[in-house]
Amino acid sequence: MTTPDALVVLVSGGLDSAILVADQADHGHLVHPVYVRFGLAWEGVEEAHLRRFLNALPDRRCVRPLTTIDVPVTDVYGAHWSVSGAGVPDETTADEAVYLPGRNLLLLAKTSVWCALHGVGRIALGTLQGNPFADSSDQFFASFANLSSLALGNALDVVTPLAGLTKAEVLDMGRGLPLEHTFSCIAPAGEDHCGRCNKCAERRKGFADAGVDDPTSYAGA
Repeated sequence: MTTPDALVVLVSGGLDSAILVADQADHGHLVHPVYVRFGLAWEGVEEAHLRRFLNALPDRRCVRPLTTIDVPVTDVYGAHWSVSGAGVPDETTADEAVYLPGRNLLLLAKTSVWCALHGVGRIALGTLQGNPFADSSDQFFASFANLSSLALGNALDVVTPLAGLTKAEVLDMGRGLPLEHTFSCIAPAGEDHCGRCNKCAERRKGFADAGVDDPTSYAGA
């Protein structure tokens, strides 16, 4: 039986999905944050930041403990930059440079099984306005939800509550949250953001566009 008002938020350590957790909890949903480990180069640092963010939320009554799911991809990704850490897209690259093949398909596949086993009928992702990837389209999410519902006998919705918003608008929603504990970097320098990769550049721009002070620790800054 599905639990009313419960949903999974697929959360990385990044700004968008972290803010989505707090937003959905503020709207009275029982939020199950789920972090999927692929075996990518930055995940150890990212997960540590995520745990600190969740622990620092000012109100955790509607946020369940973090669930982690392992979906290793190193056997199929091979020497891809996300695994090797070599040739990471820098601040001069387009958004398409950071595409991870099948990411949303992989995120959703095992998580939908978790949902069926735990009575949860909705998965939310922090997809933003203008996302260029085919596996972030409304058609993809609707098709996956239909397939999962058929396969598992558990009615599932896949939703993207932030899809009409820019990163600056999402950051404005996140004012007052412990955003210093979020993590967006794909080439971490120890526990810090590198300050030079594609995702660091996106993060800096988001804070600047939103007029929100950037609390991030960038290496060399």
